[in-house]
Amino acid sequence: MSNIKECLVCKKPSTEIPVTKFYYQESEFYICPQHMPTIIHNPQELIGLLPGADKLQGG
Repeated sequence: MSNIKECLVCKKPSTEIPVTKFYYQESEFYICPQHMPTIIHNPQELIGLLPGADKLQGG
């Protein structure tokens, strides 16, 4: 994980949009408000972006 605080999905940096930090599997990631529903409702869309996303279930 780099030191750049950018959305996991759209890659926009925190200098352009607000991002929220979250922790998963001992690592930290950032996600913007636009993509927060993705991690909650459609985590399968994060496969390839978030390690272990294939094991997550949507709410």
